Amino acid sequence: MEKIGGLVSALGIILAIVAGVVNIPGLDVALVILLLGIVAGITASQDNAVRMFLAVLVFPAIGAVLSGVPVVGGYLEAIFGNLAILVAGASASLVARRLYEMVVGGVKGMSGS
Repeated sequence: MEKIGGLVSALGIILAIVAGVVNIPGLDVALVILLLGIVAGITASQDNAVRMFLAVLVFPAIGAVLSGVPVVGGYLEAIFGNLAILVAGASASLVARRLYEMVVGGVKGMSGS
């Protein structure tokens, strides 16, 4: 399962970069990137959750700052925006997994008494 997560993460990063540079007609890139992020988040370690949450906040800010770079600024902003979508999907999965673990742990704790 860990290999699938790594493959999906790599595919999401590649798609985020390519879609930031080239327009892909007929494909809702943001939705595909989000879905790849969700799948990657299912296999991600809970230890990295804080880093993921921080990346959701930092990537758009980096893109906004880099948008002022002549010639390539728009591409860099799009790439970091796409990466933010990828990480947001992974973060959503991490939050959902954590909530699931809390609920299951609470139910198991109640039935054990």
